[in-house]
Amino acid sequence: MTTSDTSRTVLGAADITRALTRISHEILESNKGPDGLVLLGIPTRGVTLADRIGAQLAAISGETVPVGALDVTMYRDDLHRNPTRTPHPTDIPAGGIDGKTVVLVDDVLFSGRSIRAALDALNDIGRPAAVRLAILVDRGHRELPIRPDFVGKNLPSARTERVNVHLSEDDGIDEVTIA
Repeated sequence: MTTSDTSRTVLGAADITRALTRISHEILESNKGPDGLVLLGIPTRGVTLADRIGAQLAAISGETVPVGALDVTMYRDDLHRNPTRTPHPTDIPAGGIDGKTVVLVDDVLFSGRSIRAALDALNDIGRPAAVRLAILVDRGHRELPIRPDFVGKNLPSARTERVNVHLSEDDGIDEVTIA
């Protein structure tokens, strides 16, 4: 996949790898190790990023951290505007989330509405001890009081610009572009 003439690459493959490695170290440091951690990716690319972070955590700590997926489709407050959204499967790792530190993982943080939906979805699944947020790109423009704990790149942008995350597992290339 190539980027169009009106977009520019802001993160390449090496930048994404470096950001995820840093995020993984920060997660382990803040949690004082891998014990009690659960990573939940928000589909679609958040799941891929959670898998990558989970692999990094295992490589760093020598212990496997459970990784799953949390579908937020039916919890979104804009569902009435786009009712044809396709739900993705929610996959909560064995052992659940009760009493665990859940790290929500997503690709881009913009208004904060997807994360609000994720928090609502978590309430229906269990009661974590703590919820943290890991984001590859924070572009600002929050509409809700949501702030990430772990950020790969802060990318100030205009509301009219579009940030696109492409990952090799989904798109055949690792890059973040802005158009």
